[in-house]
Amino acid sequence: MVDQASNSIPQVRGGRIKAYAVTAKTRLAVAPDIPTVDEAGLPGLYVSVWYGIWAPGKTPRDIVARLNSAIVAALADSTVRRRLAELGQEIPPREQQTPEYLAAYHKAEIEKWWPLVKAAGIRGE
Repeated sequence: MVDQASNSIPQVRGGRIKAYAVTAKTRLAVAPDIPTVDEAGLPGLYVSVWYGIWAPGKTPRDIVARLNSAIVAALADSTVRRRLAELGQEIPPREQQTPEYLAAYHKAEIEKWWPLVKAAGIRGE
């Protein structure tokens, strides 16, 4: 089974499931005893759950900047950071918390996964 850390870590800690690897290049800070896929013998199988917040395309730049500023401030809050860490969520570095970075990352993810979607014949409904 492959699942996101926020769902799996509490189950691993409770002894209900066994974690064989994380699908990341580095071990999770919240679960340093779980090896990476590289260490487990599946090099390069990197899959991550990521989150983004989008606004309608014609949202004025100053509104986007204000929204981004509020999100960055929330992610800097120690209580928020602690709770997300407890759930196995890793907050990206500040330089990755921008609309420009999200757009570039989103584009890269599409380019990465689209050939697999096409090869599998997956179609939208």
